[in-house]
Amino acid sequence: MKLHGLWLCTAAITGYTAPAMAQDASASVSGAEAADVIIVQARRRDEDVQDVPAVIDTVTSEEVGKLNLRDFKEVSSIVPGLQLTTESNGTGGNARLRGVNFDITASGNNPTVEFYFNDAPITAGVILQQMYDIGQIEVQRGPQGTLRGRAAPSGSITVGAKKPDLFSFGGVADMTANNIGTLNFKGALNLPIIEGVAAIRAAGVWDESDGDRVRPIGPGRDPFARTKSGRISALVQPTDWFRAEALYQRLDRVSYAYDQVASFNEVNSNAPASPVYISTADRRSNQEDPRVIRQVYDIYNWRAEASALGQVLIYQGQHYTQKISSTTNQDGANFFPGDILQTTYSHPSSTSHEVRLQNDSRLFGFIDYAAGYFDYKNSAPTELTSPTALGLPSGRLITVVYTPVERRGKSHEKSFFGNLTAHIGADTEVSGGLRHIDYTSTNATIVNGRTIAVDGQDAKKWIYAASVKHNFTPGLMVYASTGSSWRPGINVVGDFNLAQSALEQSFVNLPAETSKSYEVGFKSTLFGGKVRANVTAFHQKFKNYPYRVGGQGVYFVNTVAVRNAAGAVTGTAQQVSQFNFVGAVPVEVNGIEGDVSLNVTDNWSISAVAAYSLGKIKNGTVPCNDLNNDGVPDNVTSAPTLPVLQGAVGANNLAACQVSQRSGFQSPFSATVTSEYTLPVSDNVNAYLRGLLSFNGNSRTDPVNRFDDVSSYGLFNVFAGIRDPKGTWEVSLFAKNLFDTTKTLSRTNPQFTSYLIPISATTQIAATATGTYTGVTTTAPREFGLNVRYAFGSR
Repeated sequence: MKLHGLWLCTAAITGYTAPAMAQDASASVSGAEAADVIIVQARRRDEDVQDVPAVIDTVTSEEVGKLNLRDFKEVSSIVPGLQLTTESNGTGGNARLRGVNFDITASGNNPTVEFYFNDAPITAGVILQQMYDIGQIEVQRGPQGTLRGRAAPSGSITVGAKKPDLFSFGGVADMTANNIGTLNFKGALNLPIIEGVAAIRAAGVWDESDGDRVRPIGPGRDPFARTKSGRISALVQPTDWFRAEALYQRLDRVSYAYDQVASFNEVNSNAPASPVYISTADRRSNQEDPRVIRQVYDIYNWRAEASALGQVLIYQGQHYTQKISSTTNQDGANFFPGDILQTTYSHPSSTSHEVRLQNDSRLFGFIDYAAGYFDYKNSAPTELTSPTALGLPSGRLITVVYTPVERRGKSHEKSFFGNLTAHIGADTEVSGGLRHIDYTSTNATIVNGRTIAVDGQDAKKWIYAASVKHNFTPGLMVYASTGSSWRPGINVVGDFNLAQSALEQSFVNLPAETSKSYEVGFKSTLFGGKVRANVTAFHQKFKNYPYRVGGQGVYFVNTVAVRNAAGAVTGTAQQVSQFNFVGAVPVEVNGIEGDVSLNVTDNWSISAVAAYSLGKIKNGTVPCNDLNNDGVPDNVTSAPTLPVLQGAVGANNLAACQVSQRSGFQSPFSATVTSEYTLPVSDNVNAYLRGLLSFNGNSRTDPVNRFDDVSSYGLFNVFAGIRDPKGTWEVSLFAKNLFDTTKTLSRTNPQFTSYLIPISATTQIAATATGTYTGVTTTAPREFGLNVRYAFGSR
């Protein structure tokens, strides 16, 4: 009892991360076998993470099970500084690291953090769903791209599925149920076809839940989400020098969700009262109909390796498709009866190929190298129907006119890359790499059959990476590294104005971004591996970083088509709209990251990981709300009328301001602390108690919104259970967000509805109705649950 009390005290200030071990192609590695060595593929070859001059966070299949991570976004709870989110309309996902934002709508397929699935690039939206049968996840910080795939300025996340075992039959079954409507079943089966030569592995998941549990204030149906996914993979190794593997995965998800709102007078006492008061803690929505989302992903992944004369030739290929349909309510103020829905259908596809040659045996006893060619093609067509409401100031809806909008886009990226590492003596290493990128793209926006914008790029760029490290002792390594990154200029999707101004176009078609990073750090292993302590400091500087305005964006004058009763276009009209325009700005980021882990006893382990990064825009020009024309972004709490907005922006359609402010919306500081204590009950049963505390410091979600600042908070998860010492079975009770902490993570300005008032058969005037609710997001609700797991054979 005294030891348990000590554990609870310690868990409040520090924690434990289980040793991570890469999955071998021929055998899975259990926690007992993993010892204290963390093997990663950060530099495209197996290395102890303590030998790599970079910050790398690992999450193994064992940790996924221990912490009951069902949604990939939960990985951010154990990787400080990482923020993972998905778009509310289901069209994509976001990953943020090291003080800068990424938004799929703003940056499309050129993220600040690049995702890889089985070593091939893939969009975040495909990955940030259910996860199952995962071998290992590696989160690598800092500029990436000279060694793997595509250039990314902030980092990469590599996800590896478990591979078939050539020798042993086996499998695993896992079930989770909780008190808030979740049922999750997942499992895998491994089958050797020809022992030592060929095997297949099948895995799948079925998950049903109440989604984020946001419910309507009216009589609408409850929220619901169902995810079904299956994966089959094959491995063939007929000789010692050749192996080939292939994988197919399909994921089908359907959800009915409501956009969460809260009454504005919850935080602003001067705001008018809502018809029905809603607090953030209520988890309610004023929508009458749910947002309906259907997502279908198909992934084909294949790989071949051939070895000869101490060299390895590797080919990695992948093709994946997405089919995403969704609805979005355009009556934010809930001004008219019923919801006014925009329907969207997006069906992108991507194909990548990489051929790489690298050494298996070190050249001349001290040289490692890797060189190759990479090819990536992406097509991203989207069709939507944009609604325009015709109504009266009394709230009577006359009709809704739907305008078809199409977005067509294709890109092709080709690159050559090479990396060389020289091992000078036993203690010093110098490494450098280059990649030459050749990028082309074409895009078109078509509104009601009329092409309103055609854009594209044709660019070539070199990026580099270099590092030096020295082992002063067997347990102390000091390193310094530098690197550059490049992203093509983005063409922002979502502004369908028929009369875009030159200023407006500058905020949707941006120049290419470049960045340089400098990093120093040390990695230490003490007391025979029982203690690890690593610290890194970095500085990164961006040119033309695409900063997307937070919240719901800025107000702008939008020109839309006017139609008669027969649906024919008779002219145009202007109205107030809102959009997250993007400015190309200079940014500087400074930060420090560290982790420490301690094996107190054979049964008790502790670890803590923390990250601080602060990115700042340095005199950058950004789109803004500036109704008083003083050059300073306004804190606007209601939508302006069309005459007021026209008077402020003139022919520019929107305003621009020069600012020096934060470039990222997440908290600069975050940390995770975890600990586990194991108590042998008998020869066949171990009991355990495990805790995870995730802490986030103060943050300013949107620099020009004084109502959405977030004070510091912590979320505590606890797990208790019994298991077989050999890992055959496990039964666990858990509580996530044990103390039911509810934090408002973001808050928009009051929602509004733009509509047209018919004056005659061919004339309408613009009007705007501002509501009393703001859009909010919150921490996940408290969850009590049960997890049961059984494994046999190769698992």
